[in-house]
Order: sequence, then structure tokens, then C-alpha cells
Amino acid sequence: MDPRIARLEAVIRARKDADPASSYVASLFAKGTAKIAQKVGEEATETIIAALREGPDKLTSEAADLLFHLTILLADAELSLDDVLREIERREGISGIEEKASRKG
Repeated sequence: MDPRIARLEAVIRARKDADPASSYVASLFAKGTAKIAQKVGEEATETIIAALREGPDKLTSEAADLLFHLTILLADAELSLDDVLREIERREGISGIEEKASRKG
């Protein structure tokens, strides 16, 4: 894994039980999964808007915010970006249409 991502995940894990008054990450964890998920949704929307209207610098900034909040959401669920990457690897060589069809049950 990229060392920058590993550092990000380590910081998020370290702040999970910190004082919410002293850490934005801790404050999100204290508010619970619904609030963290809401933030991911907000950042996803801002990323879309940046892609459609605001250019590459703003898109890069919003994508960083989205990845940051997604990493918090994954940590809240006791998951990591490595778990996501393993799922991406599992899907390698499978068409997106086939993979999506396999999830319908």
C-alpha cells in the first residue's frame, strides 16, 4: 500500500478514541456511523460538482476530502483501504456487467 495511505489510516485509527473536542476525526466517530456516512455523501456530491464545473485543482481537492471521509467510514466498520483493494483484485478479469449481475440474488 502507498505509504501516504498507510499514514492516513494510522492517524485515523489513532484519533478514533481521542477527545472529540480536540479532533475532527474523533468528533465524527463520536457522532456515529450515520454522520460519517452523511459526510461521505456530501463529499461525493462536492466531488461530482467539482468534476462538472470547477476544474482539475478543485476536483483533486474534493477527491482528497472524499477519500479522507471514506477512510473514516471504513475504519468505523473495522475495515481498511486494503480490504477495498482486495475486493478490486478479486474482480480483476471479470466484466463489470458480469460482476454486477452476480450480486443480484
